[in-house]
Amino acid sequence: MKKFVFFALATLLACSCGILASTGSSSSSNASSSSSGALGIRVAKGVNTESVTLTKLPTSVSDLSGVDITDPYVTSALVVAALMQYESNNAACMEMLEYLNGPNTLSGYEKQFLGERLRGKFYKVRSFFSGATPANNYTPSKPYIVKVTSNPYSFQSGGYATLYLTSGGSDNPRPIKLRKKESTGEWFYNEITFLADIRTPAADDPWR
Repeated sequence: MKKFVFFALATLLACSCGILASTGSSSSSNASSSSSGALGIRVAKGVNTESVTLTKLPTSVSDLSGVDITDPYVTSALVVAALMQYESNNAACMEMLEYLNGPNTLSGYEKQFLGERLRGKFYKVRSFFSGATPANNYTPSKPYIVKVTSNPYSFQSGGYATLYLTSGGSDNPRPIKLRKKESTGEWFYNEITFLADIRTPAADDPWR
């Protein structure tokens, strides 16, 4: 009788451990990849989509230097994050864009282009963060989240990619072009192509 009770208890214990192990394995398989660092970056991956969360926005190149940019989706989100310094600290913004531009150097034309696109319309940058809509004058939710997507044609050209940034002021995601540095596997932006006009924020809309 004692042997039977001992055997039953051992079997029950083994089954319980198996269930616990199975549950732990299942939850870990659904966990999204993450990246630590000064910005507290987390990446939630879906099908052809990544939502990049930043606990805080970068204010200098030193904030970016520790971030793994072998993921082009992360690089795309960082370009938006760097542009958030455009009005308050333009010099720091340009330095960060230089860093995210890789071996390329920002030309005078590119800096002029940014000025023309953002002058009086800085809300365009804020629109790429989750929670920012025309109704709330493009005020982002916190933590800051940038949704980046791809399509079947995004990676067709070797070493180049075109990804898309979701804006709260546009029906369609806006493109950003990137290029891969083969020796390091890092992705840098190649062209900022996502700053076309969007819906006017409520505070500036004469029809409201």
